Amino acid sequence: MPVESGSNVAARQAKQKRKSHSLSIRRTNSTEQDRSGLQRDMLEGQDSKLPLSLRSNLLDLFSQIEREFENLYLENLEPSHSTSQLSQKLKTTYKASTSKIVSSFKATSTRAVCQLVKEYVGHRDGIWDLSVTRTQPVVLGTASADHTAMLWSIETGKCLLKYLGHQGSASGDQTAHIWRYMVQLPTPQPVADISQTPCEEDVDFSDKDDADGEVEGPNDCPSIRVPTTTLRSHQGVVIAADWLVGGKQVVTASWDRAANLYDVETSELVHSLTGHDQELTHCCTHPNQRLVVTSSRDTTFRLWDFRDPSIHSVNVFQGHTDTVTSAVFTVGDNVVSGSDDRTVKVWDLKNMRSPIATIRTDSAVNRISVSVNQKIIALPHDNRQVRLFDMSGVRLARLPRSNRQGHRRMVCCSAWCEDNTTCNLFTCGFDRQAIGWNINIPALLQEK
Repeated sequence: MPVESGSNVAARQAKQKRKSHSLSIRRTNSTEQDRSGLQRDMLEGQDSKLPLSLRSNLLDLFSQIEREFENLYLENLEPSHSTSQLSQKLKTTYKASTSKIVSSFKATSTRAVCQLVKEYVGHRDGIWDLSVTRTQPVVLGTASADHTAMLWSIETGKCLLKYLGHQGSASGDQTAHIWRYMVQLPTPQPVADISQTPCEEDVDFSDKDDADGEVEGPNDCPSIRVPTTTLRSHQGVVIAADWLVGGKQVVTASWDRAANLYDVETSELVHSLTGHDQELTHCCTHPNQRLVVTSSRDTTFRLWDFRDPSIHSVNVFQGHTDTVTSAVFTVGDNVVSGSDDRTVKVWDLKNMRSPIATIRTDSAVNRISVSVNQKIIALPHDNRQVRLFDMSGVRLARLPRSNRQGHRRMVCCSAWCEDNTTCNLFTCGFDRQAIGWNINIPALLQEK
């Protein structure tokens, strides 16, 4: 009678063990549908505030997680796999699976509180900057690399005026222009409900998309070419401008490393604000006080104080490690700065030795804006995203972006207009369009 060797016995036992495992897997799969139906029946019988559709979605996600862990467990039953390898695989699977749940909740939440309402299309090149008027009538203004500036009706998306007075990209001719125009707002049309538009936030765009096509500009838009006032003195591109409180003076920032303060009535240069080591990127004035903040590629931003006519003090702040793309005031005593170092910092004007909050992101930050009433910071990014944070650095939302809506290129600037019932946040970018968003701020803060 032949005697079976020890190695053959071990091989046969391992084969039987694998066979039993395969039978177990088939048995599990054969009852998976019944188990899923039973779990759904249990969900319907449970008391929960979550909608049934959302709970069903959660159930599907957890079922996927269970299957992934089950397969991973079976793969690692063989003694050849070390404990460390199993631990790493479990960690990776857990991280990927839980991300699905988090993304599912965030996508639903974002669509509920942040909706794209209007697209303002007509520029033939990227839009560098945009702003909303502070007095009636409230209109949207955009400045583009196509050498033009435009005024838009917020409600209808119609171009009200095209300014053609510059010879360079917006102010690439080294001048700042002041011009006047009597705006007549068109009758608003009903806004289409896009709250049900499907949105996949992480859909990517190829480099060849609709934004690369020729955009037809507004044909019936009136235009002007002659400014009422031309402000000269800069030796480089004028990259930003803002009104000082009272409206009698204007401050401009330039690539010549200086900011200039002008008298609007006489067009005369009042002060030249020098000291930055590299090109300026932005300037901003305080809404209630004679304060100016300038930002630069030299990684600093400077606070200029004109409250005392006899003393013009300046303070330098070095909180960033790369270009400071913008620094803006809030209504209170804060300054918020954004940078290419992928951070945003919140500062207290009374003690600016160190920031009171730091927001770290995954992409360079461009021209930020802070809402007046709730102090929500809107961050436009190089990676086409727009994110919302509160002043303590807590992330509130990411605006929806998919192949159907949102920006297709770098987002350059953001601007709040909280009092407008149609759109209360605006963004623009290198995809040649400005977008008006409706942010449900009470719901946004309630979810925080």
